[in-house]
Amino acid sequence: MDIILKQDISSLGHKDDIITVKDGYARNYLIPKGLALNATPSVRKMHQEILKQRAHKEDQIRLEAEAIAEKMKDLKLTIGAKTSTKGKIFGSVNTIQLAESLKKEGFGIDRKDITIKEELIKEIGSYTATVKLHKAVKVDIPFEIIAE
Repeated sequence: MDIILKQDISSLGHKDDIITVKDGYARNYLIPKGLALNATPSVRKMHQEILKQRAHKEDQIRLEAEAIAEKMKDLKLTIGAKTSTKGKIFGSVNTIQLAESLKKEGFGIDRKDITIKEELIKEIGSYTATVKLHKAVKVDIPFEIIAE
């Protein structure tokens, strides 16, 4: 029996894949649990249209992300932190401060989309963060920690 997966299943495939499984497995487990749809001709036609529309939207989102990445490419951030006399930061600098700094520059990036290569930043210096704008578009942003 041919089915269309509604979500990723590790042993079978990824979401929106059309696969063939045994009839009992499809009727007794996958379809009742809402993990798959029976791939009738009308469902296949509707599935193809949805995939076509999703691909078009995905291209637009990717192009917007690339435009934002082009603007962010030359950006260099400076973040102030309270420090001791030896240059150690009280606490640490993390993605929250980076997201706030990016917001001041006019980029509304969620802190969950920012990754700092170092786990904890506890000293003054220059570092690099990676901002994920889209699953295919990432930008490296240099930033510097200075004493306030």
